[in-house]
Amino acid sequence: MGKGNKERAKERREKRRHEISLLRTIPYSDHQRWWSSDTIAVVTGANRGIGFEIARQIASHGLTVILTSRETKVGEEAAKVLQEGGLNVMFHQLDVVDSSSIELFADWVKQTFGGIDILVNNAGVNFNADSANSVEFAEKVIDTNYFGTKNMIKALIPLMRPSASGARIVNVSSRLGRLNGRRNRIGNLSLRQQLEDDSSLSEELIDQTVTTFLEQVKDGSWTSGGWPQVFTDYSLSKLAVNSYTRLMSRVLSDRPEGQKVYINCYCPGWVKTAMTGWAGHTSPEEGADTAVWLALLPDQFVDLAILNRIKKTSSIALSSPVDELLNLM
Repeated sequence: MGKGNKERAKERREKRRHEISLLRTIPYSDHQRWWSSDTIAVVTGANRGIGFEIARQIASHGLTVILTSRETKVGEEAAKVLQEGGLNVMFHQLDVVDSSSIELFADWVKQTFGGIDILVNNAGVNFNADSANSVEFAEKVIDTNYFGTKNMIKALIPLMRPSASGARIVNVSSRLGRLNGRRNRIGNLSLRQQLEDDSSLSEELIDQTVTTFLEQVKDGSWTSGGWPQVFTDYSLSKLAVNSYTRLMSRVLSDRPEGQKVYINCYCPGWVKTAMTGWAGHTSPEEGADTAVWLALLPDQFVDLAILNRIKKTSSIALSSPVDELLNLM
């Protein structure tokens, strides 16, 4: 008896997972290691879950990591755990929705280190862990996931230290924010085309898109607005992050050699964390490894054949010629 469709689909998924795993393995030789213990990486929302794992894995490669958290006590405890493991990790309080908190953090970084080399925007919230699709906290979701990420990028790009290898920004995002997802996308074709077209994509367009959604949430018309139907507020916030990543990739590409900043985003998958109510099927370790790979990638020009094979399961936007192939659209 031949294999059933479900079994064949499972085998294909496992094969792609294996390819992704090989792609993200980091067996860097000494000449590929562009970083050192003086390389500074900032990871937001890193007191637990994926953020904690990203901080741990980056620090395990010998970098200095600044672990941030909105709550001081839990952030200090998380940093202490990593410090006791022999890792060079320090804590600083940071609330990405508070402009004064971001400003204080940036000033502290500048005074303490002079600048940074890597920024991982992991801080995020989601209040729809089950089948419900509430927008009760939509403003908080948009403010944290999109505006928090955007404001961190704006505040820290001036602190990105010049180097031959380039500085790195990694935005933790989601496939739920894909523009052309088959089952969860913006229904307004005109808006979708504007967001998809690099010539019309702008910060103002992205901001107006999320603002329109929030206005409709307030007047109750959002259900007929053509927005993504699964975890609507979270999906739209990540669509905005993906779009802003593409926009900034274009803006940053004009920087001269020695001052390059590579910006990427990726989807960690449905991870077993507090955000998913521990209902995910991917471990935090697996969810974090792509962020670490993108942060430490020695060569921004990745093998296109490999990426093409994993396109359907990997949501990565690379600040390189593969942008249009894997831009989370």
